[in-house]
Amino acid sequence: MQSPVHPKVKAFAALIKRWGKLRLGVVLWLSLLAMLVLVHYTYAALFAVVVDWPMLQAQLILAMLASPVVILIVLYLVLHLDAALLYLKDSAHQERLLNQNMQDSIRQLNFEIEERKKAFQAKRRAVDELRKEISERKKTQQELEEQSLLIRSIVDSSPDLFYYRDENGHLASCNKMFEIIMGKSAQELIGYHPAELYTEDSAQAAILTEYEAAAEQTELTLDVEFVKPDGQLLWFEMRKVPFYDGQGRYIGLLGFGRDITSRKLAEQALEKAYQDKGKFIATLSHELRTPLNGIVGLSRRLLDSTLRPEQHSWANTIFSSAETLGNIFNDIIDLDKIDRQDLDIVFHSIHIQSFLNDIANFAELICQQKGLNFEMSSQGDLDSYLKLDATRLRQVLWNLLNNAVKFTAQGQITLECVLTTTAAKPAELLFKVQDTGIGIAHDEQERIFDMYYKSTDGRRLSIVGSGIGLSVSRALVEAMGGKVSLTSEPGQGSCFSVRLPTEQVAAPSVNPISCPELTILLIEDVPLNAEIATALLEQRGHTVIHADTGEDAIALLETEDDIDLVLLDMQLPDMNGDQIARYMRSESHLQSIPIVVLSANVRKAEEQLTDVQVDGALAKPINTNMLDQMLARLFSPSALKLQQLSPVKPDNDDKQILDLATLQDYMQSLGPEAMKRSAQLFARLLPGYINKMIEAAVQQHPQDFKESAHKLKGAAASVGLLWVQQQAKRFEQETFAWHGLERQLVDYHLKAEQHLAALYDFIEAN
Repeated sequence: MQSPVHPKVKAFAALIKRWGKLRLGVVLWLSLLAMLVLVHYTYAALFAVVVDWPMLQAQLILAMLASPVVILIVLYLVLHLDAALLYLKDSAHQERLLNQNMQDSIRQLNFEIEERKKAFQAKRRAVDELRKEISERKKTQQELEEQSLLIRSIVDSSPDLFYYRDENGHLASCNKMFEIIMGKSAQELIGYHPAELYTEDSAQAAILTEYEAAAEQTELTLDVEFVKPDGQLLWFEMRKVPFYDGQGRYIGLLGFGRDITSRKLAEQALEKAYQDKGKFIATLSHELRTPLNGIVGLSRRLLDSTLRPEQHSWANTIFSSAETLGNIFNDIIDLDKIDRQDLDIVFHSIHIQSFLNDIANFAELICQQKGLNFEMSSQGDLDSYLKLDATRLRQVLWNLLNNAVKFTAQGQITLECVLTTTAAKPAELLFKVQDTGIGIAHDEQERIFDMYYKSTDGRRLSIVGSGIGLSVSRALVEAMGGKVSLTSEPGQGSCFSVRLPTEQVAAPSVNPISCPELTILLIEDVPLNAEIATALLEQRGHTVIHADTGEDAIALLETEDDIDLVLLDMQLPDMNGDQIARYMRSESHLQSIPIVVLSANVRKAEEQLTDVQVDGALAKPINTNMLDQMLARLFSPSALKLQQLSPVKPDNDDKQILDLATLQDYMQSLGPEAMKRSAQLFARLLPGYINKMIEAAVQQHPQDFKESAHKLKGAAASVGLLWVQQQAKRFEQETFAWHGLERQLVDYHLKAEQHLAALYDFIEAN
């Protein structure tokens, strides 16, 4: 707190500074003297005494002498005291400022201390986190090393081979199996290009196949043949996958190889078994056809003789049964057609009442043999012609009737036929085969149509047969666009119903076929078949020369000058029919003679003669209508005239896609549905042919390549793909450079797919 003196001193010091020390000193000196005089006079006046002038004078002199010194001292002290006060005030202010600065510094220091404490704590936490992260990274690195070691162990212990090549084609990684197959360690392989390690003809080169730059960018799977140094043959399924970085740049190729030797051996064994099965069935069918041809031929001649109506009906049933059995043999040869839904359904104009009479004759005979009654009822206008496949429908009905008789001990078999025709819906034909047999359990009715299924019901009289009858019947009915169903109660019999869509058509026109008398060389080794064929041909006014061996046939061809036609059996005791056909086409004087092949398996015969020009094929037993049509096509004047009006001009332009003449012929004879199935089958087979050609090209196996091209050529010709056939022929006959051939085959595959689409469009349009 300030002293009260301080303002007076400050005011007096200010007065001194304003007046000056001299002036203020003089004023003070004079004021002091005047005050002294005034005091004496005041004293004298108060106390009524006389002024003591000598004393006053002495005091004045003393004051005059002493007061200046006192005044100077006082002024000096006041000034110094004021200066001291100013100094003290300034010092106090400075002290306050210093204290404020010190307090600010202390607060800043405290803040910094707190911040440093926080930073230290954060640093400690960061160090802890870093230590924890380092620990986790070490743990993760250890786990990764363990996983890498585990993966490496798994890869090395895998029976599959593995390798990786960088963008320059150098080997970058591999496993133990790859080292074993390559015959070198990883140190000897990694970092090297395959061309630096192996020659092109080495077995290892097939594993590390070199690709074109364009082909490296695509994934590829190939079956590769590998021969070990000890001569052991192995097969590997090689899959090669390209690698790309985030920018889509090619950075390497990953290759996997799996040993498929056992699978290949199984496939080869399966293929051989399939071929053996086909040969067995074909041989068995050929042997069965020998007596069957006699039945067909003799029953046909019997029908041409004078018979009573009842005898004519029986003979006609024999003839129909034999023909149906012959068609069944054809289906047995190609049994897999049912699985592929590739059955040939050919519709004709059929008189339904006559058809039912043949069925009734057959049913009455088998019912009489077992002492059963047979009844047939019908509804609708059956005295009309319907569009049906009589052979397939007859096979279905006979199968159902046989089953009904087989499982019926007593009672009757009923065949009911209902033809429904309305203006609003297409015509429908309903057949019902009902028996009074033991019936079928409810839990078996769903499986009764399965292939090879046989009932386990102990009450059945006789569980015999192959178990394929009902399955084949259902396949036939569905192929004809119909449906087969079953209703049955155990102990009360069964009723099988067959519903078929159909349409009423006009009666077939019978046009007389005129054909000139011909001299025909018949090459057939089975005497009965030769006798029947000779009788059929001679009945039509032709001269027949018979040869039962290939050697005799060639001798007759060289000695006889007036042979107009050769009917050639494909199986002869001394040589095959294709050898005789090739011989005839190689001799200039025999090239113009038409050749018609006789075979129980027409399709197989056509496949054997794909590269040989033949003029036709007939299935055995010989169908008289087909024989007449074949002769008329080859030799009838009207047919020749038709050929002259619209000659078939060969088109050597590779840009022609379809063989229109062949396709139109197939469409007329087989129908669009059969052609569509054939095209679908070709579409399924095409990738396999192309892959085999690519594999052969990669492995540089010319024989396998040409065999695959030959098969593709025949398949393409069968469906009328002319350009595909011609290109396959080029692949088969010409010599190509292996380099770049894979790319050509890929382009060829794409074009073949486009031409196949054009074939579908052609079938739909017709």
